[in-house]
Amino acid sequence: MRRIRRLVHLVLFCPLSKGLQCDQYKKGIISGSTCKDLCEERSLLFQHCLSSSPTQQVYSGLWREREVIIKCGIEEALKADSHPDSVPRRDVVLFDKPTRGTSMDEFKEMLLNFLKSNLGDQPSLAALVSRIIAMADVNRDGKVSLAEAKSIWALLQLNEFLLMLSLHEKEHTSKLLGHCGDLYVTEKIPHTSLYGVDVPPFLQSLLPSVVHQIIHQWFAPAWPRRAKIAIGLLEFVEEIFHGTYGNFYICETSFKNVGYNDKYDFKMVKLRKVATEMTIRGFLKGRHCEQNVDCTYGKDCMATCDKLMKQCKSDMVQPNLAKVCGLLQDYLLYGAPLELKEELQKQLRTCMTLSGLASQMEVHHSLVLNNLKTLLWKKISNTKYS
Repeated sequence: MRRIRRLVHLVLFCPLSKGLQCDQYKKGIISGSTCKDLCEERSLLFQHCLSSSPTQQVYSGLWREREVIIKCGIEEALKADSHPDSVPRRDVVLFDKPTRGTSMDEFKEMLLNFLKSNLGDQPSLAALVSRIIAMADVNRDGKVSLAEAKSIWALLQLNEFLLMLSLHEKEHTSKLLGHCGDLYVTEKIPHTSLYGVDVPPFLQSLLPSVVHQIIHQWFAPAWPRRAKIAIGLLEFVEEIFHGTYGNFYICETSFKNVGYNDKYDFKMVKLRKVATEMTIRGFLKGRHCEQNVDCTYGKDCMATCDKLMKQCKSDMVQPNLAKVCGLLQDYLLYGAPLELKEELQKQLRTCMTLSGLASQMEVHHSLVLNNLKTLLWKKISNTKYS
């Protein structure tokens, strides 16, 4: 039954996205830097629907003969109780904000208040508002039309798009190439798994875990290249902890959610699995619990439960760094140079025992992270792999 529902989704929703966007573009409701390519010149082409979930619309595509990924605004932000087969909510994207008559100053205030509620009151938000305004101004006339404003506002409601804007500085996320309404185009990441290849879904439940491990080891990049990818992942963890726009948490730590490009630079493939601190705090506030597992946001963002008060606290049981080190243990130890292996194993174990308590989250975490990065970098620096 689940597979039938997914098939119905693919048949009903995948072919409609382009038509919906172009219909609204021709009516003047939406705008965007890729609308002309999509609807008039037809140089932005949909190829294959990549999603098996009704809450996502993801396609491979070609834009001016370049391979890209096209995403549409049906997704919802990651939720603790999210279900892969939940009913699509395409109808919620009405492009009804801002309303006609909204001034530029009022729109900027709307943006600032929205960012504060999602990212926290950060001193850098004014610069982000300016960047959003510049992105919305597609025709570069120094003004933002109603269609331009509605389009960028609809995009900001998408968790992944907001995170892509917030975490663009160190290029650990896909590069945003353009948008049309609530459809946006990103670069294609060539390798969408840490191991370079993944076991097909229909085989995953049939093969024992040891076979999975052998396949991953067989197709994984050479160890120095894995070390370079791991350094990028550790830099990403560093970037999202007290970053320019606040704290972020990886809420599903899996090798399937992280990848790399052809230069072996780390890329966060699925930003939908990342949540802002404000989002998690909102979820935990006043939440009833009996044990820690009741305070879980997403798949593995677990906070502590005050068993006396029977309410969730804000301290994470495991911080990003500890979860990432757990992910890197098998990835880095297999094939590691003998003279490095013992120290690497020791540092990874230390890292995996880190606590999410606020009292430990500053100096100790930075020290562990920097020690691990230094150990890896020393081994590959001044070689062709660096």
